[in-house]
Amino acid sequence: MVKWFDPVKGFGFVVADEGGPDILLHVNVLRNFGQSSVADGARIELLAQRTERGVQATSVTSIQPPEGSQAAALADIVGMDAEQVLAAPLEPARVKWFDKSKGFGFANVFGKREDVFLHIEVLRQSGLSDLQPGEALAMRVIEGKRGSMAAEVQAWETVLVQDQDDDA
Repeated sequence: MVKWFDPVKGFGFVVADEGGPDILLHVNVLRNFGQSSVADGARIELLAQRTERGVQATSVTSIQPPEGSQAAALADIVGMDAEQVLAAPLEPARVKWFDKSKGFGFANVFGKREDVFLHIEVLRQSGLSDLQPGEALAMRVIEGKRGSMAAEVQAWETVLVQDQDDDA
C-alpha cells in the first residue's frame, strides 16, 4: 500500500503487506508504468530490490485506487447510473494543465478542440493524485452541467495493457 507519495519531491514510500522496511518509490519507476503520481492509500504491486540505501521499487505492475475513495462524488455524476458512465468510451487524451492545490484542471481528447474538466476527486477514484501537462490519459467523458468532464481517468499505459490482455 502507498504510505505517501509527493510528486513535487519525486518520490514516496510503499508499505509491504508482509511488513518489513518501507520501499522507496521513485517517480521514474512510476513514470515507466505511465503515471506521474499515485494516491496515498492506493494498493500497488511492484518489484523491488535491496540496495545499499534500502529497499527500492524497480517496476510497478498494477495500481488499485484507495478503498473508500468514492466518498466525495461529484454533483454532476451523482444520480448517474454507473453503467451509464461505463458506457462512455475510453478516449485518448493529454493533460492541458492540472493544479492540485485548486483541485482541478483540463485535458484535451485527441481530435477534439474542447477542453474536458478534470476534478481531483475523479483522479483519486482512479488511484491518481496529480497530473503533469502533456501526460497521456484515457478518459470516460460525460456531459456535465457546465460542459464536458472526465467521469473516469486512467493512465494510458494501463489501458494499453488491458487491451493486450483482452486480445490474448
